Amino acid sequence: MGEDPARYPIGGRMSDVVLGLGRRFRLKPLTERYNSVAILGLFAFVNGLISIGLMSLVALLTSQPFIFPSLGPTAFLLFYTPLQPTASPRNTLCGHLIGVVAGYLSLVIFGLVDAGPALVVGVSWARVGAAALSLGLTAGLMVWLRVPHPPAGATTLIVSLGLITTIPQLVVLMLGVLLLVIQGFVINRLAGVPYPVWAPRLSPA
Repeated sequence: MGEDPARYPIGGRMSDVVLGLGRRFRLKPLTERYNSVAILGLFAFVNGLISIGLMSLVALLTSQPFIFPSLGPTAFLLFYTPLQPTASPRNTLCGHLIGVVAGYLSLVIFGLVDAGPALVVGVSWARVGAAALSLGLTAGLMVWLRVPHPPAGATTLIVSLGLITTIPQLVVLMLGVLLLVIQGFVINRLAGVPYPVWAPRLSPA
């Protein structure tokens, strides 16, 4: 079934989130112009600023890597297509976990756990193998386990390229994903969007 281009001018379901928040907080400009591209862009800007800004603040205060590049596309999915399977908590958490495990396993197999980041030490044949194996494993496992989440492909490369490699750092990375999912759940539910508690809904609204 096709989407109504008047209600969803950029696709996705971000208009529903904006409309729901406008109704929840009685913000008339949002309820009247929830499907305006200008308003949707402003919402995306503010929401992205707050989402990643809060994660960055936690990272600053704790000196831990709570913020990493693949959180950006994950945040966008949680608010652009919140009812799609790829944005569900199950797919988001499992996808990133698969990426982390596949990335670290690739480092172990190619003897790169203590090699340093590729951006500093350069790219070797072992690094090429680790990167290729990590992405292949991540893509395959997400399909086999039916938990696709595209940003996890970036997560596994962050690990296999040596940017985040220690077990404590990887645990913090997953905590960052969890915090973002919780934020996505709260904002979508406040907006009246039936964002799932865990598994994706069978028929997205």
